[in-house]
Amino acid sequence: MKFTPTAINTFTFFNLPSVWWCGIRVKQIDKEYCVAKVKHRWINQNPFRSMFWAVQGMAAELTTGVLVMKAIAQSGRKISMLVLHNRASFTKKARGMLTFDCNQGELVNQTIAQLVKSGKPQTFWLKASGIDPQGDIVSSFEFEWTVALKK
Repeated sequence: MKFTPTAINTFTFFNLPSVWWCGIRVKQIDKEYCVAKVKHRWINQNPFRSMFWAVQGMAAELTTGVLVMKAIAQSGRKISMLVLHNRASFTKKARGMLTFDCNQGELVNQTIAQLVKSGKPQTFWLKASGIDPQGDIVSSFEFEWTVALKK
């Protein structure tokens, strides 16, 4: 798979339909960085007229997971990936167009290289934050990923 916004968004349509229908779209990706956006709409809101926390979590996880998927693809090895734990904090109502980003691609690349070199499963934490149109952080997510070589 190519790691372009169009390719990732097509992937979500066929493989992660809840991401697609909630309006989450990858807008930018490179070896260090992934950005996704999602607009507060009726389909992704909670009863308090802000974005449901799980939609924010999907957008945040997507930005971290795409970086892991890209590093795995570039390694040329068969590697499994799984979220072990996550933490989240919410600081403001999520309204409008939210931007989620993760800029820890270098950590991901180093971890995958260490996995390939050692053959031993690796775990690492990645962070993604949601920013509203005013530039305020509305939520922060951390995901503990584990990667292991497939047998």
